[in-house]
Amino acid sequence: MDARNSDDARALVTTRIFDAPRALVFEAWTHPNHLSHWWGPIGFSITTQAFDFRPGGEWRLVMHGPDGRDYQNHIIFDEIVVPERIAFHHNPKGSMGVDHRTFATFEEIGGKTKLTMSIVFSSVEEKERVVREYGAAEGLEQTVGRLGDYIAGWERNAGLEKSITISRVFKAPRQLVFQAFTDPKHLAQWWGPNGYTCPICEFDARPGGAIRIHMQASEGGFSHPMTGTVLEIAPPERLVFTAVPGDAENKPLAEVHTTVILLEKDGATHLTLEARGKGLAPIARMMLAGMNEGWSQSLDRLEGLLGSKR
Repeated sequence: MDARNSDDARALVTTRIFDAPRALVFEAWTHPNHLSHWWGPIGFSITTQAFDFRPGGEWRLVMHGPDGRDYQNHIIFDEIVVPERIAFHHNPKGSMGVDHRTFATFEEIGGKTKLTMSIVFSSVEEKERVVREYGAAEGLEQTVGRLGDYIAGWERNAGLEKSITISRVFKAPRQLVFQAFTDPKHLAQWWGPNGYTCPICEFDARPGGAIRIHMQASEGGFSHPMTGTVLEIAPPERLVFTAVPGDAENKPLAEVHTTVILLEKDGATHLTLEARGKGLAPIARMMLAGMNEGWSQSLDRLEGLLGSKR
């Protein structure tokens, strides 16, 4: 093979070591809630239009440049090996003519994670064009740097304990809102962040009753199991429960104690939700850091459900 057309000649490669467990670094790639904090060079933000994290799944996003210019991206995942490797490619028709494959490998080294990220272009000429027109080499380094800053933020700020309080007003009767929290067929329609479904949703609405919910980012995607227990229930004003998310082997990752209080005023329902989380594994730092955003998105979905029932 001509050396100029070898994979090495056609590739941009960067390596970075993060002071964080491999599972945590890998998790930062698995959902747009995380990717929105670090994907792209300095000054860029993204809007995800579709995200299906599985082999053959698509990620459609728009990158917003600091100069106001938008860049359409259409990514297709080719290979996902948790938590070792991710491979994907850009569809040129949906990515402004950009044609390359990206390989990210995650290697655990003494509790730290070595990330190697390679972007392989169709030709040396294509690599040179993208470097020249889009600043791809510098952009790659900045993107990985932002990932490091995001993960370091978990370590500094998230900790293994976190508490949040969220207040909302729903234009719906209190009884209906309470039912949405305790009836599994309603709960399954709004529980979880945007893009998630609940193929398994069980809620035994009585003191000591069991909770079992499996969230899934897409059909056929990875399942996120959760178990819990109803501690207190006083219809239609108060609900207290625990939630214990687990990994694929049902190993507990965190425990969250949640209190929901509903007050009715002028035909509307005033909700106060308090959640206190404690991590049981290093990856819980990420989970607890996203607790406020996750609940906010869930409550947005609940509001939409309540609107459809009025």
